[in-house]
Amino acid sequence: MRRAVDHDGSDPHVPPGWEVNPSAWSQRVPIVVLAVLGGFAAAWLALYQQEYVDTVFEPFFGDGTTDIVRESGFSKAFERFPIGDAALGALGYLADAVTGLIGGTDRWEKMPWIVIVFGVFVGPFGAMSVMLTVFQPVLYGSFCTLCLFSGVVSLAMIGPGVDEVLASLQHLRRERVAGGSVWRAFWGLDA
Repeated sequence: MRRAVDHDGSDPHVPPGWEVNPSAWSQRVPIVVLAVLGGFAAAWLALYQQEYVDTVFEPFFGDGTTDIVRESGFSKAFERFPIGDAALGALGYLADAVTGLIGGTDRWEKMPWIVIVFGVFVGPFGAMSVMLTVFQPVLYGSFCTLCLFSGVVSLAMIGPGVDEVLASLQHLRRERVAGGSVWRAFWGLDA
């Protein structure tokens, strides 16, 4: 969290009490870049899982990727569904990137709804990705290099994403305290 007591006034969109604008492009572009990198890793795993490609990047753990992505009980549970778990991960990263790009540098105030959606994709879903990565050695006795990379990417995205959500929630609270409509403020309408 980068909250502080004041700022120098150089960015008119810095939330009250903060020293940086959590919706600034300098804050959001690294998250989007990480989402794209995580998406490439997950997409490769998805193609390998569905046997569209025969090889996958695995320099450290031998058959670890095969054990986890093709043979694990978790992956087999998804065979009943039209989309595999790796493909869901790729779609999650795509959602991170798209929702990270929507809106301007004042979106924490003008578009809280997209910030909250972004926060849901980056926060809880990112934490689930990290949790699944941690479970690999416990449940399956294997590691997967691209899975670990994906977990690290998700973990790195959580902190900056949560900052922006916090700024939006503080904005909505200020609207409520001022007697405005939180619902209208949530949708970026005049409260």
